[in-house]
Amino acid sequence: MFGEEAESSDRYIITYADLITLLLGLFILLYAFSNIDLQKYRRVVQVAGQVFGNYDSSKVATRMSSAAGTSVIPKSDPFNKLRDQVRQALDENNMSSAVKLVQNERGITIRIQDDILFISGRAELTEYSKLILQKLAPALRALPNDIRIEGHTDTIPVAGNQFPSNWHLSVARATNAGYFLMNQQGLQPGRVSVVGYAEYRPISTNQSPEGRSNNRRVDIVILN
Repeated sequence: MFGEEAESSDRYIITYADLITLLLGLFILLYAFSNIDLQKYRRVVQVAGQVFGNYDSSKVATRMSSAAGTSVIPKSDPFNKLRDQVRQALDENNMSSAVKLVQNERGITIRIQDDILFISGRAELTEYSKLILQKLAPALRALPNDIRIEGHTDTIPVAGNQFPSNWHLSVARATNAGYFLMNQQGLQPGRVSVVGYAEYRPISTNQSPEGRSNNRRVDIVILN
């Protein structure tokens, strides 16, 4: 009886030892994670991204370094470089007032007002509009990203019999701009798509002449 009571009273020591062992293993793992080789981790993520898709390893590495309390300088963003190239091309050709740059989650949008590219109610590129697209083309060729050319109008119905609706006009303008970039400026056709939104993607009010002027535009979107 005495031996059984002693054995029963010592069982808690075994449980306590197991708990200490588990805690020790946990702290070892936490220490190992805090000292992860970020360079090797980035290379692994880059290889995985090539297999499974375009994954931003710099963001992951930055998050890992923040959690570990270390400092990592992220790689330069190629979109920032492209944005600077586009802005430089606009400045050198005095086109900054006619063309705007917008950067958001979709990518970089080169926004051109329709009166810069087209005569009112028409879809043929003017000589000045061809010059603008020619100046932008080198920057557009700098990255392998897909490029979407979007045509937009205001809410006023198109005049004349050439286009039955603003849909037709917006698509024709986007198509002509895209075809010029592909046929004359060497953009790969597989990277370029065109779409017409008519008046259904406004960026300003259609209740004033200034707002309608802003809505009549062609957007060249360099997609993320």
